[in-house]
Amino acid sequence: MRVCFRSSVHPELMDEYRRRHAAVWPEMLRALKDAGWNNYSLFLASDGQLIGYLECDDYAQAQARMAVTEVNARWQAEMATLFANSDVPPDEGFEIVEEVFNLEDQLASASKAGNATTHQKEQA
Repeated sequence: MRVCFRSSVHPELMDEYRRRHAAVWPEMLRALKDAGWNNYSLFLASDGQLIGYLECDDYAQAQARMAVTEVNARWQAEMATLFANSDVPPDEGFEIVEEVFNLEDQLASASKAGNATTHQKEQA
């Protein structure tokens, strides 16, 4: 499954956010990968809007796997002050954004539909 989320970094702390993400702790990187966070990217807009994207088998399970790691607890505590909604750990404050279009999914659907139509014409 593909997951997109958003959050907000304090605009005056964006440079610090970038600095910390330029060299994420190796144990945090390994924990994310081991928990099933694949093709994970973060995008930061000039106003502090943070957009995240990842692919995983099950987002709730991937989050739960991270929640029990000691390194994630340390990372979230380190990052919390950078976020606008710092009353909750950053990874618990993500707002999931609904996917409404995916090129590959639609191309695959169109291809299947086209193949079915071709097969029906051949049968006639």
